[in-house]
Amino acid sequence: MWTRSFIISAAADMPDLQMVTQRLLRNPTDFATELRKYYGNANADRFEDLLREHLLIAADLVNAAKAENTQEANEQREIWYQNADDIAEFLAGINPNWSVTEWRNMLYDHLQITEGLAELRLTNEFERDIAQSDDIENQALMMADKMAEGILKQFNI
Repeated sequence: MWTRSFIISAAADMPDLQMVTQRLLRNPTDFATELRKYYGNANADRFEDLLREHLLIAADLVNAAKAENTQEANEQREIWYQNADDIAEFLAGINPNWSVTEWRNMLYDHLQITEGLAELRLTNEFERDIAQSDDIENQALMMADKMAEGILKQFNI
């Protein structure tokens, strides 16, 4: 929800952009708070850093696309996918029930859907943008389920 709000606010130069961005950047801390219970401070902090980086790269990509700076957008996209690889490797490294390949595939799908959403918003294709938002929500819920399943299995909860 907050990623979509950021895209909308950035695309339309809304006066709430800074507040929306601040709220979006609370998500990594929220994740870390929950992961800390199972994986300790160092792992929770590392995930928080990776997820914050993920969101900041996405913002840079949206801004480059909005400015029609193809070279910068391509560079940010490459960095974004490397960040997804880093997240997948990190998650697989802390939980034996999580596979690098599976997380990479889910994260790549997430990146493609999110970038598509931004493109639709930037080109004023609002009906398709709204439909794509449902796809992002469903995909995010799938990742949340995968994360929860892995924690439940690892800790016999």
